[in-house]
Amino acid sequence: MGDTPNLNESNNSNMSEAVIVESEAASLLASAGDASQGVKLNFINLSNDANNSEIVIFGKNVATSYDELAIAWTVIKYCGQGDNHPFTYPMAQTIGASDSWGNYTPQQNAPRGQRFAMALTTSGDQLVARGPATSPTEIQLLNELPRGAVNANIYKDGRLFAIKTSIAPQQMAVFDFTPTIWIGVASQVQQGQVMNSAIISNINTEISLLGLVSADIVMTGGGSGPNATAFVFTLENVVMA
Repeated sequence: MGDTPNLNESNNSNMSEAVIVESEAASLLASAGDASQGVKLNFINLSNDANNSEIVIFGKNVATSYDELAIAWTVIKYCGQGDNHPFTYPMAQTIGASDSWGNYTPQQNAPRGQRFAMALTTSGDQLVARGPATSPTEIQLLNELPRGAVNANIYKDGRLFAIKTSIAPQQMAVFDFTPTIWIGVASQVQQGQVMNSAIISNINTEISLLGLVSADIVMTGGGSGPNATAFVFTLENVVMA
């Protein structure tokens, strides 16, 4: 008679392989979950700045065909030479709205490709989901109220990121964001407030976050007098997904 295979050893081997596969799958899912939370960024001031400058970070709504005013999403203040300031850029966002009567809706998760509406219900004006948007990359908000304009607000990490004001009845606000931020030095900028066009035009450092898990944003340059140079922002210690 030939050797009888040891079923216990075979089963143990299969179970071990299954455990390894499940462990690898769990690790991949955990990594994907971490990445989905946003890009971990760390601003580091290695400049020669002696003016206690403010660093402003903002995004742009690419759904518009003109340069609309942007919101100062994050403003870093009093970050001295050699200091750092960690923050996270979430890939997800929320949406909220307000009406002509000064009412504000709760924020709702607003994935790309989703349409919302400000509608008159039996309990008053409410922000409601209306299913898929007409574009898979856009977030849309339609004013379905019979009267009165509304404002649409987009938030990232709980802070105002973009805004559309005075949306008349049957008009729609459209938002579309790429994983890109703009960063620069400014003064007298308030976080969450609209920046004027002069400030925006002076900030031209664009940083793509596509595929990033984490990175340092290092600021160099600056100074005073004839040896002063322009501020430069570069990515270092980049970790890709």
